Amino acid sequence: MISPVIFIFSLILSSSHAVQDFCVGDLTAPESPVGYACKNPANVTAADFVFTGLGVPANTSNSNKAGVIPAFAPQFPGINGLGISLARADFEVGGAIPLHSHPGGSEVVLVAEGTIFAGFISSTSNKVYTKTLKKGDIMVFPQGLLHFQVNTGPSPATVFVSFSSTTPGAQLLPLALFQNDLPTAVIAATTSLDTAEIKKLKAILGGSG
Repeated sequence: MISPVIFIFSLILSSSHAVQDFCVGDLTAPESPVGYACKNPANVTAADFVFTGLGVPANTSNSNKAGVIPAFAPQFPGINGLGISLARADFEVGGAIPLHSHPGGSEVVLVAEGTIFAGFISSTSNKVYTKTLKKGDIMVFPQGLLHFQVNTGPSPATVFVSFSSTTPGAQLLPLALFQNDLPTAVIAATTSLDTAEIKKLKAILGGSG
């Protein structure tokens, strides 16, 4: 598997300089739009700057056959205030991360294993930009734009992901439409989808209305 060390190092070099050395997140305090309050420096340890969760595959036992392990500020307090975060995504054959967006940051993916068909949709022209990515390839998804990844190869795939935010957020389009109580009639009127299909998707994803 390709080591993401160079990938991560380049992100750190490109980040803006902080006024102070660091602001390790105090996870006992509430998170604000700009992150967590700083942990008392006297209580900061080397462990706050290390996250070991990306060395194991994500759980892919779900309908999408894909899983994500985030290393955002809540999981990795050492990045609090630095404007960067990471994640790992694993895909079974045919696995996919559905159309989604990150309102808080742009995304860069590095394919470590396998073949991924990925793309995003422009918000100004609705033009679709897609590319088949192989091991070692990198693709960027601009902040806030709908994008996706699908494993189109013959074997499982792994990607490492970086974000330009410690908490980029994520909104998956299928869940936003069908995993809540937004009335079926409203979805039908605003999407032109068939009512029966909407109810079927709501039943699958746990929505109502």
